[in-house]
Amino acid sequence: MLHEQRTITQEQAPTLAELFNERCTRSPAGLAYVQHIDGEWCPFTWEQIRAEVARWQAAMLADGLQPGDRIAIMCGNRREWVVCDQAAQGLGLVTVPVYTNDRNENIDWILRDSGARMLMIETCDQWDALSDMHQRLGQLHRVLCLEPGRTGPANLSSLDDWLDTAPADYRCRPGSSDSLATIVYTSGTTGRPKGVMLSHRNILFNIQAALQLFDLFEHDLMLSFLPLSHAFERTVGYYLPMSTGTAVAYNRSIPTLAEDLVAVQPTLMISVPRIFERVYARIMDKLTGESALKRRLFHAAVDLGWAHFEHRQGRAPWQPAFLVKPLLDALVARKVRARLGGRMRFTVCGGAALAPDVARLFIGLGIPVAQGYGLTETAPVIAANPLDNNQPASVGVPLPGIEVRIGTDDELLTRSPSVMLGYWNDPEATGKVIDADGWLHTGDKVRLSATGHVYITGRLKDIIVLSNGEKVPPGDMENAIVLDELVDQVMVIGEGRPYLSALVVPNPEAFERVARNLRLDPANEETCCDENVVSIFMQHVQQRTAAFPGYAQVRQLAVVNEPWTPDNGLATPTLKLRRNEIIKRYQTIADHLYAGH
Repeated sequence: MLHEQRTITQEQAPTLAELFNERCTRSPAGLAYVQHIDGEWCPFTWEQIRAEVARWQAAMLADGLQPGDRIAIMCGNRREWVVCDQAAQGLGLVTVPVYTNDRNENIDWILRDSGARMLMIETCDQWDALSDMHQRLGQLHRVLCLEPGRTGPANLSSLDDWLDTAPADYRCRPGSSDSLATIVYTSGTTGRPKGVMLSHRNILFNIQAALQLFDLFEHDLMLSFLPLSHAFERTVGYYLPMSTGTAVAYNRSIPTLAEDLVAVQPTLMISVPRIFERVYARIMDKLTGESALKRRLFHAAVDLGWAHFEHRQGRAPWQPAFLVKPLLDALVARKVRARLGGRMRFTVCGGAALAPDVARLFIGLGIPVAQGYGLTETAPVIAANPLDNNQPASVGVPLPGIEVRIGTDDELLTRSPSVMLGYWNDPEATGKVIDADGWLHTGDKVRLSATGHVYITGRLKDIIVLSNGEKVPPGDMENAIVLDELVDQVMVIGEGRPYLSALVVPNPEAFERVARNLRLDPANEETCCDENVVSIFMQHVQQRTAAFPGYAQVRQLAVVNEPWTPDNGLATPTLKLRRNEIIKRYQTIADHLYAGH
């Protein structure tokens, strides 16, 4: 909830640069960021960050950058991301985030379509990897590499060469809240990425609306690991904490996330379902090797914790069993929470649907998970679950000031000051998603409950229509299947076919176990096709989907031992499946699943 005395409001700071400057002025000695450098976690105050931003601004001005020029940022989460963004915002420049794991053709398109005059990269290897497009990027006046000491073409500079060591004055150019602040290219499950134009007002309104549902404090510490190129992390994990004076620690990498959680001991975290699903799968996999007593204790702790959560939400009565909750908490739940640092107040999950079983486990163990929903085009949050009105199967209630209604085919429409200015260089695409009355068509099918909670029921473009006319939203089935310990990724297929099938990417450790139990070589490509392997996977898939209607049952499946990643073009940088590309890649296998039909 908004605490006026400590939170910087949209009225007090109508642009992102003014938000930053006001925070630095109010809390000069306050902790702003924590970053792992040379083996230790190093703190940075707001005044230190502002001084750093000022030096960057001096270098940008020396490069002749003018208000409205675009600057692309392609690096992992670190304070330099913030410094570059704020230096640009203070000079009236427009920042363009780029995913470090995006495909080269997308990066090429983004840099050329946006007309970026400067590109900041983390390592010079990133620039070398783009060598095929160097000649096409003639508009790039400066390629700035954070890696020290690298020499190269005239426009390639290392940060230590580019920055003057002398102190500089911070500049905060007056600007309109309706002016363009950033162009965020959608990760795009189909076609070329589209540049979403977001104004200062779009983002700042979204922050202020979100803070009416959630409390953040100056003594909180947020761990940031989702890419800052993602609108969700950028708004909720960067600008929002800035408005409340909350410090942010930057995770070193996804492989070190578990270690960093313990070291940093955050109180807040922004995540996507994939992270929770992986932790869930590891917990359930480990449980299989525990004694029957430990398994019973674990499930009892989760069940009782969930019942207590429902009671606190006002949806269930008090029960005497709650008296033993402290004991189960000490024996089970506290140990799991310790793996997340032991201080987690709550986490916000968005970007895709979170399976109810996953939410139930974490909430039952005393780790509040508030699921939210939004789009890049809405800066991004549309709805979220307040901690005191949390319906985990839903994506929450609309934020204050955000209108929603249901349109044709149960599509969610939304209208608010958070809705984008439009798509960069693409008025035709803009007109297709924002109608004459200002309603943005999300493309998501929903239902609204009597309590005002939004439930996502599918994606209009992802609906599978079987040859008998039955319509199946694959998302719910995939969410159920991916929770199985054997499964790492899954895609349900069947458009125009008589039944559903599934393409399954196995969990590597579980697949190796299955193969060796069958006396098969897990490294042999033919093992995926072994009928006994397929039969085991089919049994697990059928168990996970038993509650679905008869027509929504998987009749055939193929095990494909190739992870779907941004590198091979089968997933977006935010790990959403690129369905059309996956179908193309496995067309022969898919056809075989329907042989004779």
